[in-house]
Amino acid sequence: MSHVMSRLMARLFLRIRGQLYKEARMTMGEESLFSSMALPVVIGPILEKLEAKDMAASQTLRAALTKVENQHPGFCIELIRGVLHKAELGNHIDLSETLLRLEGTNDTEEFRIVRPEEPFRHLNHRALALKKILSRIPLEIYDRKKFLETIKDIASAIKNLLDAVNNVFRFIQGQSNKQNLEQKKREFVRYSKKFSNTLKEFFKDNQKQEVFLSANFLINQTNIIMKTIKELC
Repeated sequence: MSHVMSRLMARLFLRIRGQLYKEARMTMGEESLFSSMALPVVIGPILEKLEAKDMAASQTLRAALTKVENQHPGFCIELIRGVLHKAELGNHIDLSETLLRLEGTNDTEEFRIVRPEEPFRHLNHRALALKKILSRIPLEIYDRKKFLETIKDIASAIKNLLDAVNNVFRFIQGQSNKQNLEQKKREFVRYSKKFSNTLKEFFKDNQKQEVFLSANFLINQTNIIMKTIKELC
């Protein structure tokens, strides 16, 4: 059943991509970002709700979507765009802002580490806390005073997450695995600095779209760290 659905979805992917081919193009980095976030941020929570009503159907859909996404990266975001296009909402929905808002309610199991040790519980809590604070940006960016407070909260949440990551290194077995996590941590720090620079530019040019995009990149790096630790532990 899952194999048949995967083939059907692959055909749908090609059809949707053909319909949307002439739409405005994004940079490769932005396209890759949205592709990586579509399944866990938008579709994943829907499937988790479906699981409560029909676990078999939810698992079949998840397996099929995951398979097609792996074979055709970008399928899920193209599916979302196709639905918006069909509903004539494509020009009214800002994907970057919408994904950022949705992260505030997203606690998918994919990025949650199921370990009883306290350092892992702290890590889960701090990763989710950072994503929730970042998701407030679209609501608070128009209120300078409130936004400045949010920026302070983000800086604190970033530090707390990095501390939590450092505290789980002792659970990672093997030097190569530790180096892998260290590399992911450096990437997270790099995107944190980019986010900080984007904020500085925002107060000069008031380009909120760049802030939304940079926040999404930081959330994605948070997810990558969590997924890496989950795989290594």
